[in-house]
Amino acid sequence: MTIPVGLNIWSRLVDKTFPYLDQVASPFDSIWMPDHVQYTSNDVAEGWTLAVWALARYPDKLVGHAVLCNSFRNPAHLAKMAATGQALSRGRVVMGIGAGWNEEEYHAYNWPFLTHRARIEQLAESIQLMRAMWSGHPASFQGKHYRINGAYCEPRPVPLPPVMVGGAGEKYLLRVVAEHADWWNYIYAERESYAQKQVILQEHCAAVGRDYAEIVQAINVGVLVAESERELQKLKERPDVRPPSPGTIVGTAEQVTEQLLAAVAQGAQRIIVNFLDAPRPEGTWLFAAAVMPHLQ
Repeated sequence: MTIPVGLNIWSRLVDKTFPYLDQVASPFDSIWMPDHVQYTSNDVAEGWTLAVWALARYPDKLVGHAVLCNSFRNPAHLAKMAATGQALSRGRVVMGIGAGWNEEEYHAYNWPFLTHRARIEQLAESIQLMRAMWSGHPASFQGKHYRINGAYCEPRPVPLPPVMVGGAGEKYLLRVVAEHADWWNYIYAERESYAQKQVILQEHCAAVGRDYAEIVQAINVGVLVAESERELQKLKERPDVRPPSPGTIVGTAEQVTEQLLAAVAQGAQRIIVNFLDAPRPEGTWLFAAAVMPHLQ
């Protein structure tokens, strides 16, 4: 069985996003957008607008976010947005969502920046509220942070969008994954930390009576790939290539394949990749041709 591979887009590509995707998206099963509104004065594209454009432009792709910031949108409105997207796209929306973290954005846009635990509480309530709106009407929900009363979400989404929760906080966030997520989105760094998070998630699943095996594990990976070590070094020196961060896989096609297969052997069922040299298409083309056929 070939592992589905999705393509994750850097928020700062903005108007370069779709010229890049038009060149490279074909081999990938899904497209994943960011959700940020600012990084100081950098150009940054808004995530839901990107996703709607992608749903219309690439009718054979699943489209989601890796991941939405729960704090940016009223969850009832978000449920309606996703339901509309599901109807227009004939079922290709994935609800990728997380608790939010970039304090700069909250202050700049006047969103309350609550404690880490409170933001995770909000995330858990949002998922429950959205599912209530998607599954029946009139929907009601009463939580600590959110509430609806007699809410209609028609047409309801068919099929229900999978809910993919992003994050790895061991005490609270992975508990939300165990209780509420269909998919778990984890930023993959290396085998040892991934294994540790998996053990913690298994413990949370046991505590809440959830089957750990039914949660789809989708790892997020940064990639810089070249045909040779010499070409790789040249890439690293280019000013238009983002520098590798901890956890980025840097190597030849064979080396990248080996590391991704190790993650698959650990339990990764989906891979979401972003390329440090985007919007330059060559690295993405090389990955699609020389790595993806071996991800089984």
